[in-house]
Amino acid sequence: MKFKKFSFKKVGSTNNTAIRFIKKGIKKGIILSETQTKGRGQRGNIWYSKKGNLFMTVFFEINKKLSLNRIINLNIMIVKNVIAKITNSLISIKKPNDILINKKKVSGILQEIIFMNNKKYLVVGIGINIINSPAIIKYETTFLNNYSKKKVNKSKLFYEIKKNYEKKINYFKI
Repeated sequence: MKFKKFSFKKVGSTNNTAIRFIKKGIKKGIILSETQTKGRGQRGNIWYSKKGNLFMTVFFEINKKLSLNRIINLNIMIVKNVIAKITNSLISIKKPNDILINKKKVSGILQEIIFMNNKKYLVVGIGINIINSPAIIKYETTFLNNYSKKKVNKSKLFYEIKKNYEKKINYFKI
């Protein structure tokens, strides 16, 4: 299943944009934005959207009976596997949905469930620090270019994640 890409220069939040699309009747797609002004993280936290990094949201219909644990594990696996192709450094998961390189946060995933017209939709926001990372007091952050032999191309990274969701979409339908 192919996902249509919706590109923006600037949005408040890629997840909020995807939710608006679902409410308008668009059942699947990927939101990609160069910047976010109100990026969101888990538990009401802010996702600091520094220019040059990847901000995207994948959205699609899923099986109503699919458990939250399965959803979380599938999303983490998809993003972690793409990042693992870029670096040989130690990649770990901080539950439920942060990806770390050498114990520093490089990526966060915000998963939301939306019910519309008796259907269940998954909205998966993915932020990956590519060229820089915010200074956060609570935990250390990093960016991919610190751990790759050549500069990470944001477009190639986006298409690799997109391709992986297209390949694994049936796992969300079971």
